[in-house]
Amino acid sequence: MPMADVIPPIPEDALARPKGFMRRYVFSTDHRVIGIQYWLLALVSVFIGMALSALMRLQLGWPGVRFSFLKVLLPNAAPGGNISPDLYLSLVTMHGTIMIFFVLTTAPQGGFGNLFLPAQIGARRMAFPVLNMLSFWLTLAALLVLLSAFFVSAPNVIGPIAGWTMYPPLSALGEISGPGQGTGVVLWLLSILIFCIASLLGSINFITTVLKMRAPGMTPLRLPLTCWSWFTAAGVALLSFPVLLAAAILLLSDHLAGTHIFIPAGEYVSGQLMTADAGGSPILWQHLFWFFGHPEVYLAILPGMGLTSHLLATFARKPVFGYRAMVAATAAIGLLGFLIWGHHMFASGMSPYAATAFSLLTLVIGVPSAVKTFNWLGTIWRGQLRFTTPMLFSLGFVSLFVSGGLTGLFLGQAALDIPLHDTYFVVAHFHLIMGVAAVFALFAGTYYWFPRMFGRMMSERLGRIHFVLTFVGVYAAFMPMYLMGVSGAPRRYAFHYNPATGEGLQYLAGMVPLTRFVSFAAFVTIAAQFVFVFNLLWSWWRGPQAPANPWEATTLEWAGAATAEGEAARSPVVHRGPYEFSVPGAPRDFVMQDEPPFSKRRQGEQ
Repeated sequence: MPMADVIPPIPEDALARPKGFMRRYVFSTDHRVIGIQYWLLALVSVFIGMALSALMRLQLGWPGVRFSFLKVLLPNAAPGGNISPDLYLSLVTMHGTIMIFFVLTTAPQGGFGNLFLPAQIGARRMAFPVLNMLSFWLTLAALLVLLSAFFVSAPNVIGPIAGWTMYPPLSALGEISGPGQGTGVVLWLLSILIFCIASLLGSINFITTVLKMRAPGMTPLRLPLTCWSWFTAAGVALLSFPVLLAAAILLLSDHLAGTHIFIPAGEYVSGQLMTADAGGSPILWQHLFWFFGHPEVYLAILPGMGLTSHLLATFARKPVFGYRAMVAATAAIGLLGFLIWGHHMFASGMSPYAATAFSLLTLVIGVPSAVKTFNWLGTIWRGQLRFTTPMLFSLGFVSLFVSGGLTGLFLGQAALDIPLHDTYFVVAHFHLIMGVAAVFALFAGTYYWFPRMFGRMMSERLGRIHFVLTFVGVYAAFMPMYLMGVSGAPRRYAFHYNPATGEGLQYLAGMVPLTRFVSFAAFVTIAAQFVFVFNLLWSWWRGPQAPANPWEATTLEWAGAATAEGEAARSPVVHRGPYEFSVPGAPRDFVMQDEPPFSKRRQGEQ
C-alpha cells in the first residue's frame, strides 16, 4: 500500500517537537498525546469502577455469602470474606465517583476532545498547550488522591460511605457518623477539589480554542456537531464546576476548621447530641451540589450526542437532518440544564410552588432532547446504512437514550418522583441515559477514531461480538430495575431479602430471582468488555494498517492523511459544511470540508 494512502500513527506536527521521552510522551504539551493520556486514564478508571460494581452485584445477588477470594483481595475491608453493609456503601460511593468524574466526564471531553477538536477545526494545537498538560496532571492527581482512600480509610470499608452525592450532615460529622466518614471524606473532597480546578482549566482551553483557533472558512455553521458539543460542554463545565468547588471547600472546612456550615443544630447521632451550638443547613449542600450535578449529566452526555450525530450521518451517507436545529438544541440543553436542579430535591421538603416550577422546566428540556432524537431518526431514514461497529454503537446510543430519557418524565414530576426517588427506578434511569448511553458513545468513538489514533484498524468481527453482548447485557441488567423500583426496592441497601436467613424486606422476597438475574446480566456485560480490551490490544499490535480515510468521512481530522504531504504540511481552508454526503454531481458520495467548490476545481484542472 503506498505511504500516501495510509494513516501515520500520531502524525508529526509542524511545530517543533520536544526531545526526550519524558518531555515528549509524559509531560507533553501535544494535544494528541494528552488526549491519549486522558483516554487511558478513563480506560483504567472504568475497569476499577466495573470491578467495584461486580462486588456490589455479588452482594446483592447472594447476601451474606462468604467468598474466599475477598479475604485475599480485601483483607482489611472483608476479613471474613463477606461484604458488610458498610463495605457495600463504600463500594457504592467509590464506584459512583470514579465512573462519573473520571470516566464519563474525562473520556469524552478530555480524551476525544483533545485528540480531535483541533484537527476538526483546522488548528494545529490547543490554545494553551501548557495549561492543557497541567489540566491532565491535575486530573491524574485527583484520581490518585481518591484511590488512596482504598488504603487509608477506616477498617471494613474502602472509602467514605456517604455516596457520590456526599450528603451532609453525616458526611460533615467525621468518623463518628460511620467508618470512612473521617479521612475517607477528606480525601474524597480533596480529590473533587483538584478535579474541579483541572476541569476549569480544561474548559477555558476548549472554549478559547474553538473561538480563536479555527481555520479560514470554518464558520460556526461549518463546525462538526462534535465541536459544538465539546464547546457547549466546556461552557457547562466553566459555569458548574466553580459551584462544586466552593461547596467542597465549605464541607472541607466543616471537617478541618470546625465550622458548621452544613451541620444543623440539635443533630443526634446514635443517641448522642453532636451539635448543640451549630446552625448550618444540609439543604444548602444539596442546592450547591445539584446546581453542579444536573449540568454534569449534560456535560457527560453532550459529547456523546455530538458524536452520535456525526457517526449517523457518516454511516448513513446523508447530511445531518436539521443541522441548525441540532446546533440550537445543543445550546438549549446546555442552558436549560442549569435551571432544573431542583427536581433532584423534591423529597427534601421543597415548596410545592417551587416543585411545580422545576417540574415544568424539566418538561421543557425534553423539547431539545426530542429534537435531537427525531433528527437522528431523520438522518438515518432512507440512508445507505453501513452497519460498522461505530454505527452499531451509535444506534445503541439512540436506543439507550430513548429508553432512559422517557422514564425521566416520571421522575421530573414531584408527585411521581417522591415515591420512586429512593428506589431502583432511579438507578435504572440514570444508568441507562447517563452511564451506559455515554459509554456506548465512548465505544463508538474509540472504534471510529482508532485508525486515526494508532494507524491501525480494529477487528470488525470482534467489535460486533462486543456490541451484541454489551447491548443485550445492559438491557438485561437495567430494564428489570424499573420493575424492582416500582415494586418498592430501595437503592443503597446492601441487600433486600436474604433467602438463607429470612432477613430483610419480606415484601421483596419474590424479587430474589430477578435480583440474581440482574447480577448474572451484569457479569456477562462486564466479561464482554474483555473482548473489547483484547480487540484493542491486538489491533494496536497486529491490526491491519488503516487506509487514509477508512470510513470515507468528510471532516478535517481525516483530511491530512488523505494527502501525500500529510497533515503537518497543510494549512486547511474550509469550503464546505461538515456533512456533505451524496452531493449531486460529486465524483464520490462524500466531499471533504477542505475540497474547493467543483466549479473552481474544474477551472484548475483546465
